[in-house]
Amino acid sequence: MSRRLRACLAAPRPRGEQGQVLSSLVAVAAVVAIVAGLLVLFGTRGHDSKADEKPAGASTPKASEKPSAGPTTVGASVPRPSTKPTSAPTSAPSTVPSSEPPSTVPTQPTQPTETTQPPKPTQPVTIPAEERPAIEVYNNTSQKGLADSVANRARQAGWTVAGSPDNWHGKIAESTVYYPPGMLDAANQLARDLGVGRTKGALDNMKKDRLTVILTSDYSG
Repeated sequence: MSRRLRACLAAPRPRGEQGQVLSSLVAVAAVVAIVAGLLVLFGTRGHDSKADEKPAGASTPKASEKPSAGPTTVGASVPRPSTKPTSAPTSAPSTVPSSEPPSTVPTQPTQPTETTQPPKPTQPVTIPAEERPAIEVYNNTSQKGLADSVANRARQAGWTVAGSPDNWHGKIAESTVYYPPGMLDAANQLARDLGVGRTKGALDNMKKDRLTVILTSDYSG
């Protein structure tokens, strides 16, 4: 033990209640002094603490005795550029123009299609006078002498009037030249010569060997 601790233990203890209190304080002080002494004792020991010990298996790296030859210039993961020239592309773009020059001849404009001319009207058939059938002229109006005047006009045009002009009793829609089968061309020619606007097949009560003309109020000659 240290001298201070020994002195404390050897000191005489007072008597009575005051002596007991003092002895207790002395005891506490002695314990504190012992703890402090231990702390000082262990705190002043040089490098015996395990906290400063090196971990097992650890070793201090030794410095290289030989200096390094210099900083390395080639990275391990960086590829070196190739010193050989790269091969030419397999197919270079063609700069030679095509042997065939572009056509500079302007295209001819499309000719406009010719408009189709309407067919020319066929010339009316002219029947010779000797081949024309006979005709009969009838008046279906209240105008007297109409059938006679039209019959004279037909004769002047080369037609043969059969019988005397007469009146027609019945309802007729308009002035008409009636023709039997096979006399259509003759009926058309007679209608042109007389200025009649309609031709029609002969009625049942008409003669079948001639043309029949019936004049109504629409006839203007």
